Amino acid sequence: MDVINYLSIIVLIFSPMVAAALLFSSFFKHNEVRIRRFSKGFASLHFLYTILFLVFFNPLKDGISYYKEITFFGSDWIQPLGLKMAFGLDGLSLLMVILTSFVFLLALIASKSNIRAKHKFYYSMIFLLQTAVLGVFCARDMFLFFMFWELELVPMYFLIGQWGDKKAKASAMKFVLYTFLGSLFMLLGILLLHFYSFATYGNLTGDFSQIAISTPEFPMFMQIVISILLLVGFAVKMPIVPLHTWLPDAHVDAPTPVSMILAAILLKMGAFGIIRFNMQLLPEAFKLIAPVLIIFALVNIIYTALVAYAQSDLKKIVAYSSISNMGIVLLGLCTLNLIGFSGAVFQMIAHGIISAGLFMLVGIIYIRTKTREIIELGGLGAVMPRLMGFGLILSLAAIGLPLLIGFVGEFLVFLGAFNSNLENFAPIKIYSVIAIFILVLSAAYMLRLLHKTFWANIFERWQGIKDITNHEFVVLFSLILVVGFFGVFPMAIIEIVQPVLTNILQFLQI
Repeated sequence: MDVINYLSIIVLIFSPMVAAALLFSSFFKHNEVRIRRFSKGFASLHFLYTILFLVFFNPLKDGISYYKEITFFGSDWIQPLGLKMAFGLDGLSLLMVILTSFVFLLALIASKSNIRAKHKFYYSMIFLLQTAVLGVFCARDMFLFFMFWELELVPMYFLIGQWGDKKAKASAMKFVLYTFLGSLFMLLGILLLHFYSFATYGNLTGDFSQIAISTPEFPMFMQIVISILLLVGFAVKMPIVPLHTWLPDAHVDAPTPVSMILAAILLKMGAFGIIRFNMQLLPEAFKLIAPVLIIFALVNIIYTALVAYAQSDLKKIVAYSSISNMGIVLLGLCTLNLIGFSGAVFQMIAHGIISAGLFMLVGIIYIRTKTREIIELGGLGAVMPRLMGFGLILSLAAIGLPLLIGFVGEFLVFLGAFNSNLENFAPIKIYSVIAIFILVLSAAYMLRLLHKTFWANIFERWQGIKDITNHEFVVLFSLILVVGFFGVFPMAIIEIVQPVLTNILQFLQI
């Protein structure tokens, strides 16, 4: 039998939820060491399992390479409405699944020095969050996608609110309210897709592939309305200015491992939703909206880079830089060409790796100094040389130094923007040139962060600080390996996702 038949996507998605349930068994009781070891061991096995999907994945194969439906006594999930509990992996989904499993593993390793109480509850919420995120990336039904999208709110609320800093509960509630309000717009768009698909073909379905067939028959005005409704929900999650104000607060108050997951994975859910819904289901409407989205993308890049430079809190600097980077992703999606698309997806992966490393860096500094204000730091490189080395590489990757992972995505996005023929929208070339020069700001605030933290005169009170521990070294070294490898061999990522992106261009008829 084909090996692929043995790789169950159901196990991939739901095994973390099973692990969360097992943590409440009597075997663990309140043994913190046993809970941590089980969690890290399971996460390691899960990551290896995702690698098997990559090993047997055929990047030249069109469509879904792994597909599975869950039926209930021979019936679909909600059969009268045509809804299926169907999951599948294409090249884009596979990349996001591997990134998710990898970052969650590193976040669990990082939790050793960051989480001091309620271990059983904490690790179970991490695993529940992992199932929710994997469900979003693997869902092949609109309503199933929405169900997992909403499920993610529950563990995130507790992870920020219970283990965060002083204003953690307020920041957690702000995150939930923003996302929930955005989800209401998204749900309305999904309901309209469901209704108009039925009105067009007479059958109720939530399947992405079937909806994509019917949407060209929708009235263009309705396609645009639905596309805008969906965009609001995804814009909150990316986030896109002005719907971004929840993110800095959530990052500042969240514990380090949760900040790593939030920046590396959850922000990518918004971009993934735009690709899966707006570009694949409503391509004609997306082409009309793209010029407007380019303006939003440039505001994201420029405005938040300026705000990042003005910050003195290390976490806020990294948080606003994340928003700026997601603006680059949005710009790449709006170029409507293969170069820009490839750059946008590559930037999603690159930013996921780099942001996880930067938040880990900030978390290590905070644990030892109890401050994130750069004016109170300085000269830490003298007592923490290993951390300074990792910080230097991560900062250079964030700036976009060639041969590091951050360079490839940015280069492809701006090259795609400069070569875009977006319905003769000539300003995109001018805007892309402006954005390239504004990226100098990213170098400014990252180098300022490095200088103020590691290379200034050291304060006497930091003389006795110890360098990174072994488990912190493992997390940062793993991320640095990825930063270097894919900076030198970017085609390892691009070749996997190119068939999906080429298929999207066919949807867009470009």
